[in-house]
Amino acid sequence: MIELKDITLDFDGNKVLDGVTMTVPDGRAFGLLGSNGAGKSTILRLLSGIYKTQGGTLTIDGEDVYDNVKLKEQICFINDETIQFTDYTLKGLKNYYKKFYRTFSEERFEKLHSILNLPMNKRLSTFSKGMKRQAVVICALACCTKYLFLDEAFDGLDPTMRIIVKNMMIDAMLDNGATIILSSHNLKEIQEFCDTAALLHNGKIVFCRELDTVMGNIRKVQTSFSTPACAEDFPEIEILHIENSGSVTNLIAKGSEEEIRAAVEKCNPKFVDIIPLTLDEIFIYEMEGLGYEGKNL
Repeated sequence: MIELKDITLDFDGNKVLDGVTMTVPDGRAFGLLGSNGAGKSTILRLLSGIYKTQGGTLTIDGEDVYDNVKLKEQICFINDETIQFTDYTLKGLKNYYKKFYRTFSEERFEKLHSILNLPMNKRLSTFSKGMKRQAVVICALACCTKYLFLDEAFDGLDPTMRIIVKNMMIDAMLDNGATIILSSHNLKEIQEFCDTAALLHNGKIVFCRELDTVMGNIRKVQTSFSTPACAEDFPEIEILHIENSGSVTNLIAKGSEEEIRAAVEKCNPKFVDIIPLTLDEIFIYEMEGLGYEGKNL
């Protein structure tokens, strides 16, 4: 199990993480969501033992990860850059990973390589962005570690290759009982792959829970009243967004369908339609509620 409790971290007086608390049980596919600079990559580097916490506690299987060589043998981290490997061939990259992980499986590597059929003896500098990502991913999966952390896991991959890589990671979870934590700007990928997710904003956790709960807790309401509505008309529920367009009112509200319907019907609507939201929409409205107006995640 991975546990972070009240984690704080400053860089040059800039608070990057502020009281982050979250738990990731073994065998989960866990997603990190957030705008640029929210702290996603920092958390992955803390979990990998690259950074040291300044406040709070971080443990993996009950142990501190920083300077813990034995524990790090069970962790493989793929960051969002591959430039450090551009002088390697795929064969050289495989041997590089093999030096650090006693659990490295040649059989697993050959199986994954046969699916992608990447050139073994060409430098990664000649590869496309997607091919570089594929090369690093299959080497990481061949390490057969208990924990796999990926920053922008599907960056540069075309839709078909995303499905292939996703299936490779699912196999790792089934074969090794691996726990996978990934950050991604592609919210659809998080929704399809992860069962639990955390949303970060300005170094703080907005929510950390199972996606089924997240998806079931925010809804879009299309309704109509005799006069335009405002958020104050619905004190029983939390309104993230409200917009009046002619005779129609659109609401984004938190709560169960029963709670939302009851609150709206108190205002004598002409009709009420409650529609589930996608994770993309939930993210946008959660961030809007926090005052974030940027277009990039």
